[in-house]
Amino acid sequence: MEEFSTDRLARLTGMLKRRGLLLPAFEIHGGVAGFYDYGPVGGRIRNQVNQAWLSHWLSLGNVVEISSPTVTPYPVLEASGHVGEFTDFLVECKKCSEASRADHLIESDYPNADSFTKEELSKKISELMPICPACGVSDWGEISSQNLMFSTRIGNADSAREGFLRPETAQGMFTSFTSIYRHFRERLPFGAVQIGKGYRNEISPRQGMIRLREFNMAELEYFIDPEIEYHHNLDQWKDSLTLISENEGEMRVTLSKAVEAGVIRHSTVGYFMGITFDFVTSIGINPELIRFRQHESNEMAHYAVDCWDLEIMGSFGWIECVGIAHRGCYDLEAHEMATGQRLRAWRTFETPKIVEIDGWTIDGSTVGPEFKNFAGKIKNAVEKLPPDSIFPMSLEIDDDEVNIEPRHVKKLQRQEKISGEWFIPHVVEPAFGIDRLIWHSIDHSYREIIKSGEAYTILSLPKSISPIDVTVLPLFEKDGIDELARKIHENLCKRDRVLSNYDGSGSIGRRYARSDEIGVPYCITVDYESLENHTVTVRERDTGKQERVKIDELNFN
Repeated sequence: MEEFSTDRLARLTGMLKRRGLLLPAFEIHGGVAGFYDYGPVGGRIRNQVNQAWLSHWLSLGNVVEISSPTVTPYPVLEASGHVGEFTDFLVECKKCSEASRADHLIESDYPNADSFTKEELSKKISELMPICPACGVSDWGEISSQNLMFSTRIGNADSAREGFLRPETAQGMFTSFTSIYRHFRERLPFGAVQIGKGYRNEISPRQGMIRLREFNMAELEYFIDPEIEYHHNLDQWKDSLTLISENEGEMRVTLSKAVEAGVIRHSTVGYFMGITFDFVTSIGINPELIRFRQHESNEMAHYAVDCWDLEIMGSFGWIECVGIAHRGCYDLEAHEMATGQRLRAWRTFETPKIVEIDGWTIDGSTVGPEFKNFAGKIKNAVEKLPPDSIFPMSLEIDDDEVNIEPRHVKKLQRQEKISGEWFIPHVVEPAFGIDRLIWHSIDHSYREIIKSGEAYTILSLPKSISPIDVTVLPLFEKDGIDELARKIHENLCKRDRVLSNYDGSGSIGRRYARSDEIGVPYCITVDYESLENHTVTVRERDTGKQERVKIDELNFN
């Protein structure tokens, strides 16, 4: 693969736009930063990557796909913490009024600037005096925070509820936990995946497909029992990977040894790092340009056990493309507390446990005569009180205040045998930025060579994500050659999972070049000999190798 450079990036982005892969959205109206179109070629690549991602994770056997609405009610994202905490710090240039993300202005000097407080960012910007990306002047205003979610209204004007376009796909899987739990016959571990659109009102989206306001994402929520030590076969990944550990720094080590040494803090996290690495390399990412970086303690969410970012080197430097986090029980617990609905799994003990019950209950001889029909509800309320409760106290029963005196209660101490318990599962979450992965797959597959004295471009995408499986080329569009070529093209398109393209315009060399440029792995040339003996020439994209094949034996599955 060629060295990354500004000139190469310009030629690559020009080709992507010209050939209908990736192009700025709404360009005829001036465009809007952070929005891109996948054109007639790019749309197919995106769909191929989506399907490859789904197949990769569903093949585990205990993972299902769900689909949730992209519009999310306010209470859901309030419970998850997005309403209060899903913010970035912005700072406005006094010269041109362009807003920039404060941490992006200093990230070349401080790579972990996204974890800085407002005060720390203000101090560093004052010290470094970075220039404005828009006008080149260094004159900054005060730093402020902005919530990144797009708000909307659900319903008509009189009774509309507040909501948001979802900033991630994960919450739909947490709110659907009970249904997924039933599907798996109430047995952990299991996972759910969702792939689709996410929306974040980025402050200053730049770097093309790297930072978008509407983007394609894919997430897996894998539910586990925190008391079970899961043993995964990490030895299947024999090669050492590049890890940047919080405590050990950069190292080359196998996943198995990293888990054994406690560098990776949970075996399921290490397991998903390996599965993620396999997927990313399967779609054309160069394994030598991949590293895993562990979140530092001040960077990681307070509830997280461990978190690793898969970063890829490309034309924009090292870019985070996947995050693999052990999120503990935070999400299910937050939604359970907000709704009062049980989002738990049942754990059966191999041997029943004897537990000490230490608390309070009512004295029926006093509570019954005094409170009559309320006695049962008072009993339930009293037995939920902690052992160190002090009486008298006031309890709210059916919106009424009831005074409970010492004579109404008595200590409850006994032993009880229990066969199991309800618990909140923990979650390991691999979250993928599909657009960033597509960009790096294209970036790593893009090759420029000199052929017959001219610049020649080849997009060496893996066959599994190529936009078109085969291009059919008539040598000439006359004498029945074009008719046979179109018939071959139509028959190929009727086959399962085969997409053919017909191209009869221009010289055969130019048509080969057009096909290679968008990543088509094979070309079929139909000529006069095809009319005589029903054979065609099949040319392979990356090697240029040509082979004569009978039309009836063509196979591109």
